[in-house]
Amino acid sequence: MIGAKLVRRHVQSLNRFRVVFFQISSRCFSTERLSEEAIRKFISDNTEIVGDNHLTPEIKLRLFTPNCRFWFERPELWPFDDPYWAIYWPGGQALSRYLLNNPGVCSGKSVLDLGSGCGATAIAAKLCGADRVVANDIDSVATLATCMNFQLNGLDPPVCVTRDLICSDPGDFDLILLGDMFYDEALSCQLHSWLERCIKTRKSKVLIGDPGRARFEEHRIRKLLRELDKFDLPGPVREENYGLSCSTVWQFVPE
Repeated sequence: MIGAKLVRRHVQSLNRFRVVFFQISSRCFSTERLSEEAIRKFISDNTEIVGDNHLTPEIKLRLFTPNCRFWFERPELWPFDDPYWAIYWPGGQALSRYLLNNPGVCSGKSVLDLGSGCGATAIAAKLCGADRVVANDIDSVATLATCMNFQLNGLDPPVCVTRDLICSDPGDFDLILLGDMFYDEALSCQLHSWLERCIKTRKSKVLIGDPGRARFEEHRIRKLLRELDKFDLPGPVREENYGLSCSTVWQFVPE
């Protein structure tokens, strides 16, 4: 039950220091052994195109659903790294919805989608007229899924970066977007310091989407955020995320 366990374990991480999902990294196949075409076919064969039951029905995405084999399959049979990209997390949904409702936020801007996953927020930025969109995820399968989702929505694939940008100089971006990234204490502290530096040295604007996870609510960054909007989650999203009922978009405004 990979898909169901992925959601459940992500929610259970609210009270954990480390998030450990399937612990299958030692069994993962190297993507270097497979052609891009083969990985694309695997993604296509093992996901379903979803265009409703989430906050952005105008965006179509390839995701895990109960109709997919790996929603219920034994985790050790999944051949790659943990498929975070196959779930449309509620923080990313809120962030994408906010951009679509407020296209001026990213119109004409250079945008970094950090931890881009399925690429929905990057897609929303591009649909809103962003001049340059970079999707960053350390999972190369996620970046392929992002490219497929861009094409699914009639868009040219974005620039995809698999290098870990946290704690490095990401370059000049007008807008940095991240959803559902504050699930681990160590990562949250790294993000806090890095994002603050991006704002102070690069003058970037930082928007964060989160459904109220405990790690996020308890972290010191929470006191430095300005609420921009809040969205009620659709029923199916609530069920998948074990009762999380809403998701909020914040702007990080460091002292």
